Amino acid sequence: MRKLGIIMLVVGMLYGCSAAKSIPAADKTPISAILDIDNIVDDKVMVEIDPGAFAQETVSFYIPKTVPGTYSSDNYGKYIEGLKALDYDGKELVVSKADDNTWNISNGKNLDKVTYWVNDTYDSENEIDEAVFSPAGTNILKGENFMLNLHGFVGYFDGLKEVPYELSVKKPTGLESTTSLTKKTETDDPNIEVFLASRYFDVIDNPILYSRPNTESFKINDITVTLSVYSPNGTYTASGLRERMEKMMAAQKTFLGDVDGTKEYNILLYLSEMGDTDANGFGALEHHTSTVVVLPEVMQKEALEQAMVDVVSHEFFHIVTPLNVHSEEIQYFDFNDPKMSQHLWMYEGTTEYFANLFQIQQGLIDETEFYERIIGKINNAKSYDDAMSFTVMSQNILEEPYKANYANVYEKGALINMALDILLREKSNGEKGVLWMMKELSKKYGNNTPFKDENLIEEIVAMTYPEVREFFETHVIGDTPIDYAHYLAKVGLETTTSEKQTGYFLDGEVPFIDVDQSNDNAVFVRKGIELSTFYKELGLQGGDVIKSINDTPINLEAIRPIIGQSFGWTPDTEIKMTVDRDGEEIAVEGKVGSPTLMVDEIVTAEGSSTEQSALREAWLKG
Repeated sequence: MRKLGIIMLVVGMLYGCSAAKSIPAADKTPISAILDIDNIVDDKVMVEIDPGAFAQETVSFYIPKTVPGTYSSDNYGKYIEGLKALDYDGKELVVSKADDNTWNISNGKNLDKVTYWVNDTYDSENEIDEAVFSPAGTNILKGENFMLNLHGFVGYFDGLKEVPYELSVKKPTGLESTTSLTKKTETDDPNIEVFLASRYFDVIDNPILYSRPNTESFKINDITVTLSVYSPNGTYTASGLRERMEKMMAAQKTFLGDVDGTKEYNILLYLSEMGDTDANGFGALEHHTSTVVVLPEVMQKEALEQAMVDVVSHEFFHIVTPLNVHSEEIQYFDFNDPKMSQHLWMYEGTTEYFANLFQIQQGLIDETEFYERIIGKINNAKSYDDAMSFTVMSQNILEEPYKANYANVYEKGALINMALDILLREKSNGEKGVLWMMKELSKKYGNNTPFKDENLIEEIVAMTYPEVREFFETHVIGDTPIDYAHYLAKVGLETTTSEKQTGYFLDGEVPFIDVDQSNDNAVFVRKGIELSTFYKELGLQGGDVIKSINDTPINLEAIRPIIGQSFGWTPDTEIKMTVDRDGEEIAVEGKVGSPTLMVDEIVTAEGSSTEQSALREAWLKG
């Protein structure tokens, strides 16, 4: 999964992420699931699940609480209404609801099927505090678009997660599907598509995008990639975005070399209008052979393409981990009582690191930009608890205070891998790095061969060096912050501080402000970052909620034009602001000035040795 900051994407100009229990059933024929997305009632989809016959009296039916890759409790059962259990005569059986996601059905021997209505998640993102992350969510837009992340539509019966599924979708005329699910080639009705899945995991691992035809396919070596785009106003086409995606994915495949996790990959791009009932969580969610990407349609093309490069490259690298190399907790994922792995440093950290490293190795960015990304992650990581064990955080990521530190997997998680990469390069005279390590693990652990969670680090140490054990025990298992300067020095680099001109609300692509979606899209000054002289001279602080600017009440919609106007401000422009600071209303005013910012930079160290330069070359160029 890759999330992108909402302000960075909402403002279009900002750019120019358990084993199944054995319960006896009378047969093991495929479970039939029927979705009717043609006959929509009150913006809901009717679903019917026929499991075959049961031999026990009480049957439990589930909708997932958590799905792989999200690391959050989303309780998709909250979006289910009117669940009925019917016997073979069509009469209702007694159903009791145990929790948001669990229904217990009495007289299970007579159970024929369950039916229920499904609401989509996009409609309510602005109404609840902890909304489902949009790329993991669902959309129902009659006759126009259906984002079928199937964990939001199709449930499972206790003990039958390993049974095959046959999924039938009755679709509107004119809409076409894009998915990695195997499709039956022949059906009696052209508006009914039938898909096959070997088990429940394969159902939820293969989302389906229904929209009007807007797709492009291309080959990357022996991988067929399909890009499918839903652009509600026709702003973007798959053909217009193909070139950048093809170039990027070709570079990824060259970087990975002989790592080959799939022969098919689908990119499902949903472009949001960002209305009250539309997607507002931007980024992507990985699957074995596809990714769902959600971005704002208002973004300019260069910005959209760069966002696609960043998030799709991250998701595609997930074919290495956790989709290939993963623990038993992921192989036998319990959707309703998940046991989380301790290795988010690898699942998300390694993936995010590769998503940046491959771009410098394959010439998509230069050293300066790569260093800017690294120093950005170092600074962003300061917003989180740096004295928190990464393995402990990972195992407890669904709970506080660990949950609040999740986004650090993209910051410190990537930096853990950078430091480990440099350490491995140093000990192997430049020959081995983290990519080598992941390839070695891939040889032992494939898609269906999980490792034991508690053994992974010992296995890595056994295949590398004693110093790697010390690194993990100190900085990953342990809670000692990493001295990044120590590792950068090994490759002849150092950090310096300098003053630079910046924008009023943005430092290039990095915003000084953010949006609180749970509080009526309130705009606030970001905490934990260095603020420019614009904020300091006005007396503003991180966490201040901006209530008004020049007497204009401020929320997400109101701040957009003001950001645009700020590009034309002169140092003598007057500004008045009212902010809420811990419940106290504070008024400030003055000239906007010429904002500057003290920034850290990574540069080549004076007097760096030939050995350090060679090690840097091996690190950056592979």
